[in-house]
Amino acid sequence: MKKLALITGATSGIGRATALRLAKEGYDIVATGRRAERLETLRREIEALGAGCTTLCFDVRSEEEVRRHLEPLERVDLLVNNAGLAAGLEHIDRGDTADWDAMIDTNVKGLLYVTRVIAPKMVAARGGHIFNIGSIAGTEPYENGAVYCASKHAVHAISQSMRADLLADGIKVTEIRPGMVETEFSEVRFHGDKARADKVYDGVTPLTGDDIAEAIAWAAQLPAHMNVNDMVLMPTQQAGAYYTVRRH
Repeated sequence: MKKLALITGATSGIGRATALRLAKEGYDIVATGRRAERLETLRREIEALGAGCTTLCFDVRSEEEVRRHLEPLERVDLLVNNAGLAAGLEHIDRGDTADWDAMIDTNVKGLLYVTRVIAPKMVAARGGHIFNIGSIAGTEPYENGAVYCASKHAVHAISQSMRADLLADGIKVTEIRPGMVETEFSEVRFHGDKARADKVYDGVTPLTGDDIAEAIAWAAQLPAHMNVNDMVLMPTQQAGAYYTVRRH
């Protein structure tokens, strides 16, 4: 029986790249997201690789939708909690509370809702692997990022506790914490302002979704006795949230 991988936020960026990469590794895929047309395109691409693909269109911010769509799954061998976003880049006194709600509801509560449904299936199977997509913001808070950084600090703490909670059940937990990755991330953060988003990567060769997917695929194939708890990935030109060399 082929292994099954569930990837949230699979319509773009890291999630989409990971779904395609794991399909190449022989996994059947369950891809979730909010954009049905993109999910359908992804399904066709995955099936062209010879893998099975089920698409589920829903919002991880809704516990009811998460339970309705994911509880029917009989088993999940690998879960990638990827759905997440940054919204806004302002000082705390000028932040938009709607942006704050979106980040906390997606990055923290959405991850928890999905894990709450899938983890018991892994416990029953006495095995599985959960990947949580964090960020260097989870340990390096920066100006204008209070709530986004807080949400990724939460992912970092949840990942560590999750690893302890599921240890006796033989379930691996890996947190992936990237630095600059060029996806739709910055465009979403700036509410569609592509020119402003492009400036984030000015003079830098950033990581790509494919780079992160490659790291996930590598960690997923390690021997049963070996786990990567925490993986920090950055472009060569970046050494932290405050240290980036830009070349023009």
